[in-house]
Amino acid sequence: MSTFSAFCSDFYVNQKLGLKLDLPERRETVLDLFDRLRRAFPRLIHFQRYEGEVALESESGEREWQWAALRQTSIRSGHVNPATLADAYNFHKVLLEIAPYFLSISPLDIDMLEVVFGFDFETELDRDAIVFDALLANTPFAHLIDAGFERVLDAQPGLAISLGEKGDLQAAFEVRTKPRMPVAGERGGDPISVFLTVRKYGPVSSLEDLKAAFGAVVGHAEHLAENRVIPHLVVPIHETLQSRGV
Repeated sequence: MSTFSAFCSDFYVNQKLGLKLDLPERRETVLDLFDRLRRAFPRLIHFQRYEGEVALESESGEREWQWAALRQTSIRSGHVNPATLADAYNFHKVLLEIAPYFLSISPLDIDMLEVVFGFDFETELDRDAIVFDALLANTPFAHLIDAGFERVLDAQPGLAISLGEKGDLQAAFEVRTKPRMPVAGERGGDPISVFLTVRKYGPVSSLEDLKAAFGAVVGHAEHLAENRVIPHLVVPIHETLQSRGV
């Protein structure tokens, strides 16, 4: 875990199961699922409503916290600052195992499964300037701005790649400096965020295949995080912040 959390303020592992059909909206169905999840993870004690989403969360003021949420066509979950990657994976796998039976999800309904590794950097400095100096200053992008007279207003580089020839397994690298509309799993505030998203598109032949799909996705995510995201995105941002005395 030191590899993933050593250079940032918060590290988290999020999961999303995307569906083709709408999830059931009956109160009993949603509450029964969340109650089952709460029994497995007692720290999940807060039931919340957001725009288009309901969520079950632990105390967000704690350094380590968990959340699970239902949207119209997706099931999402996250583990912030987990003690180990195994803890985060176990939380997501339990939700993957129980949710299909509470929500009547068929293998044909599964559109994709994705895992996000997130790295947040808290700072009071100009976030776009930090990202530009860390990641873009020594590239052709630097010639687009006159540093003596102009200021960077938006520096949020991103890149997506295909992992393999079939195109059903993809990865995306994103740096974000702007806050979004509040949703489950976000504490608020305006950190610099680095996201690695690995996504596997369906369908699956059976619900049991979700476990293997999850293992494949997190395997790729760990490899990409260790060999690309941390050395080429996370560390440069960390070092730039350190050079500014943060």
